[in-house]
Amino acid sequence: MKAALNLASVLDRWSRKAGQSMAWLILPLVFIIVFDVVTRKVDFIRLYFSDFSIEYGYSVSTILQDFQWHLHGVILLMTFGFGYLANAHVRVDVFREHVRPRKQAWLEFLGLLLLAIPFLFTVAWESWVLVSISYAQGEGSESLTGIPWRYVIKSFMLIGCFVLALAIFATLFRLAAYLFGTREEHEEARDALEIFNYEHHKPE
Repeated sequence: MKAALNLASVLDRWSRKAGQSMAWLILPLVFIIVFDVVTRKVDFIRLYFSDFSIEYGYSVSTILQDFQWHLHGVILLMTFGFGYLANAHVRVDVFREHVRPRKQAWLEFLGLLLLAIPFLFTVAWESWVLVSISYAQGEGSESLTGIPWRYVIKSFMLIGCFVLALAIFATLFRLAAYLFGTREEHEEARDALEIFNYEHHKPE
């Protein structure tokens, strides 16, 4: 179990680093949104970029709007794992939060094994199919003046699944140590996990 806890720490660190790094993309996303609004709503700037689009054949507004959802998609896909590790996702639960941590751990453990991992595998497989088709077709933006290489942004579905898998397996290893390990391993895993409702926690 000690080896599993060490591996969980490595997986946890990679998933958090990926999420924290990609979270910085919120800054260029905000800038692009503001810039896009300004170029479309301020008359003299809008006219300038309209002339630019006519002269060079590129729609700045279309490119900016493509960038917006590209960045938004990357941020979401790359931070799911970090959000799960930090217990930041919304849990619609009327039962789990009212039971002791050990039962919470069992629910989480079985949920990951029976639901999360099969679901993640299915999403990853379907994402691979979509990315492969997109690459084979040389898919680009639906707009003639949008951003090409649509398969690049679609590939983040696969990368996001991988990052989320790191978080899921890190949690799974810690839950195994919490449920089946020695007292020392149990306490180490408990301290690393952030999934418990500590209002109901009692020493075990």
